[in-house]
Amino acid sequence: RGERRGGRAPGRGAGRRPTGRERRDEKITVFVSAEELMDLEHARLVLRGEHGLAVDRGRIVREAVAVVLADLESRGDASILVRRLRGR
Repeated sequence: RGERRGGRAPGRGAGRRPTGRERRDEKITVFVSAEELMDLEHARLVLRGEHGLAVDRGRIVREAVAVVLADLESRGDASILVRRLRGR
């Protein structure tokens, strides 16, 4: 049995790159259609394959939310969120 020091398995961690993942304390549940889930997975694969970005679906959703909220803050009534929710 290998001895664990500092919460790591022996030999692990040396030369490893950080994942960029952060611990989150809050959680929401969002229901999406099968098509929306497939679109999200497709975006994940495009980001990895074409842009070299290994990110999970949660990261994509958090970034998308941040972009949309920043657009709402800066553009208000002309924001993409307001226009989409109004059906325009």
